[in-house]
Amino acid sequence: MKKQRIVLASVLKPVDDTRMFEKIGKSLAKKPDYKLSIFGYPSNKQHFDSNIELIPHPHFARISLKRMLIPLILLKKIYKVKPHVLIVNTHELLIVATTIRILFGTKLIYDVQENYWRNILWTTTFPPLLRHLLAGWVRGKEIIFSGAFQLFFLAEKGFEKEMTFFKNRYLTLENKSALPEGLKHIKSASRLNLLFSGTISGSTGIFQAINLANQLHQIDEFVRLTIIGYCAMPATWKRIIRMIKDKPFITLIGGDQLVPHEAIISQIMCSDFGIIGYPTLPHTENKIPTKLYEYLSAQLPMLLQEHQPWISICAPYQAAIPINLNLPVDAPVLLKKMQETHFYTTSPSDVFWVSEEKKLLDSVDKILV
Repeated sequence: MKKQRIVLASVLKPVDDTRMFEKIGKSLAKKPDYKLSIFGYPSNKQHFDSNIELIPHPHFARISLKRMLIPLILLKKIYKVKPHVLIVNTHELLIVATTIRILFGTKLIYDVQENYWRNILWTTTFPPLLRHLLAGWVRGKEIIFSGAFQLFFLAEKGFEKEMTFFKNRYLTLENKSALPEGLKHIKSASRLNLLFSGTISGSTGIFQAINLANQLHQIDEFVRLTIIGYCAMPATWKRIIRMIKDKPFITLIGGDQLVPHEAIISQIMCSDFGIIGYPTLPHTENKIPTKLYEYLSAQLPMLLQEHQPWISICAPYQAAIPINLNLPVDAPVLLKKMQETHFYTTSPSDVFWVSEEKKLLDSVDKILV
């Protein structure tokens, strides 16, 4: 039987990205009549999966001329594959995808992982005037080329009300945990190990996490903080290095380098509390952090920013202590709560990727008919 060729393509996401490879890719690879190829940024780890072909780009700097050439390189590579379905997860590949559709009649899916318009406007990556121009350019592309796409995957339920260019052609596939069910963290007997995992930036609350660890360590010398993930902004990375200088109780893993997801899972399993403290900003207010689902699935207690949608998810399981991480905490009172609260009185449900997998497979089958 002739296999249906499916390509997943990204510019900045590594070929073994958690969502693109571990979730969507591995789920689609379960279908014997699909042949999968994934194009993405080079990974630090080698993978051997007979059902998925991983094809990394040449290395490039995040801000560079070489990055601008990646879409053209991808166009050439995808042209050779001639896929039946092409799934892209960045606005940078919308023109490439539309070109492939014109040439081969390929079915297109846009995996919307970010609201780029809000991200550009509400972060400090670009100067204020340039932000508005870039945000308008990106949203304009999404609107203009949306007609070429058969389906849009939404990584957040909040995107349903934040954006409209996908109209009624969307399927919400939340970033639920890909950790094996039944896997639980192991509590430390002698230390209090705090964890900040995932994307390291000001908008994901890294500075709040460091300040919190400092306050708790002043009361209890056995408090430790591990920061693991990737920091894309050199200025943010340098500020973090300055903040933790002469603080041996804080450990950095990754930072200016990509970190394999397996390394993050290992840290989840040996931590006592995960910290989720995004500052309340328009571009993150409707996001459910992937690590929230990962911490829930491993039954890792959380120190959670007081944000009602997150509190509502955690409350049925007694999974978190809500605190305002934008203000100084009462460290002795918080430590007492951390030590005395009985967490996970009920095992979390509906937090695993398996609940999204069937929707994914059914949707791809449907557009291939």
